[in-house]
Amino acid sequence: MFNNYYGIFNYVGTQSKILNENINWLGDERYALWCIILILFTTSVGQPIVLYISALGNVDHSLVEAAEVDGATQFQLFWKIKWKMIMPTTLYILVITTINSFQCFALIQLLTSGGPNHSTDTVMYYIYYSAFKLYRYGYGNAMGVVLAIFIAVLSAVQFMLAKEK
Repeated sequence: MFNNYYGIFNYVGTQSKILNENINWLGDERYALWCIILILFTTSVGQPIVLYISALGNVDHSLVEAAEVDGATQFQLFWKIKWKMIMPTTLYILVITTINSFQCFALIQLLTSGGPNHSTDTVMYYIYYSAFKLYRYGYGNAMGVVLAIFIAVLSAVQFMLAKEK
């Protein structure tokens, strides 16, 4: 898709006259990070959709029917009943997505190796780069521990905020 010469984005762009010439999507600092974000977004949408569909299927229909009889609007049905019933699924998706966003390594290693000019470095890739490319093992280890603590604290905050609602 992102190939300089025969990738689909360059092909469609040049054929439709949106692009004057082929773009080196993963080799240009202006586009590389956006390409990574696009890939991460499209690959991380499927699981939450499946989880939400199954969670909505498990909502107690007797509560929904009772609220409809009492005159609740569709918005009230969703916000007061369905949303409360799928809150555990929402919390799970929120925590897992947050953790996965910090652990984006393989995609960056395969596509750009942090380049061009370190424009696609993430925390996980920088830990790898520091430890295994610069041979600063202690520094990489310390960053990994700090990242694990940060993710644990962030997850705990997410759990606390979800319980308040």
